[in-house]
Amino acid sequence: MTDRAARIRAGIRTVPPAQPALDTRVSVDLAHLRRLQGQAKTLNFLPRQPSGSALNGRHASRMRGRGLAFEELRGYLPSDDIRSIDWKVTARTGKPHVRVFTEERDRPALIVVDQRMSMFFGSQLNMKSVTAAECAALATFRILDQGDRVGGIVFGDETIAEIRPQRSAAALNRFLTAIAAANAQLRADAPNVEPVSLNQVLGAVSRIAPRNHLVLVFSDFDVIDDQTHKLIRGLSRHNDLILGFVTDPMADNLPNDLRLVISDGVMQAEIDTGQTTIHRQLSEMSRGRLAEVLDWTRTLGVPVLPLSSAKDSLAQMRQLMGRARR
Repeated sequence: MTDRAARIRAGIRTVPPAQPALDTRVSVDLAHLRRLQGQAKTLNFLPRQPSGSALNGRHASRMRGRGLAFEELRGYLPSDDIRSIDWKVTARTGKPHVRVFTEERDRPALIVVDQRMSMFFGSQLNMKSVTAAECAALATFRILDQGDRVGGIVFGDETIAEIRPQRSAAALNRFLTAIAAANAQLRADAPNVEPVSLNQVLGAVSRIAPRNHLVLVFSDFDVIDDQTHKLIRGLSRHNDLILGFVTDPMADNLPNDLRLVISDGVMQAEIDTGQTTIHRQLSEMSRGRLAEVLDWTRTLGVPVLPLSSAKDSLAQMRQLMGRARR
């Protein structure tokens, strides 16, 4: 019977074909990202960091925190801290007065997630795009749980999605949906296009987060130049900027027995890393970019968190935040 109503009257039910299970090492969906919420509670993005955190140290960001807002000027009480006394007002009135401040309960955060085709690679555990997506989701859940507003920028080869920082479940859902949608566009037969530049994205970050934001960028920082350095330096001058540098082990240790077929969607070429010259040139190019980005901690004063697609996302985030594995 082909008629659905007739099948129901006859008591015949058809079972829809089972959908293949999602391999979360290759791609992520909204359900997978949401499942990370409980795990995120073990992270900490507040200004006071554990001693082993990568955000501590001589070159790390001086996490500004939420700051203080002036509330009132009033007479001194015996329980007040003498450091809060306003000596000018005290001298003018002849009576001790103190300035009262309250902690700002909000520090907006902007999380930037790279989902370009350069991220669609992995040699051991995950694709770099999956590691970036998972780390961004973990950070989003934790920062929102700390009471701060969270927004983000998700960019692929052709699209940029902007979500302004808000403290709401709707904004969280829009951000995670944007990550899942951008990740779904990554596939081996994707058309060859000129990708969105990292500089364009950093310019959008400057517009949305002009100052006093926590900005986290999860990317492999493919195609960088002097303008990239200027944009990063400018962002770090007015914000707490943290760079999550996502890499794959093959970039640091290229095997010398691979025969790779690469394609731009139209043409393809074969690369044999067994050839000494080719292996040396590829290794030098890859290691040079790795060293340059990691050196931004020293040259630009920006903390760079090395994230590997070969490791579990939560485990390495906990380690970088100075928290032992449970």
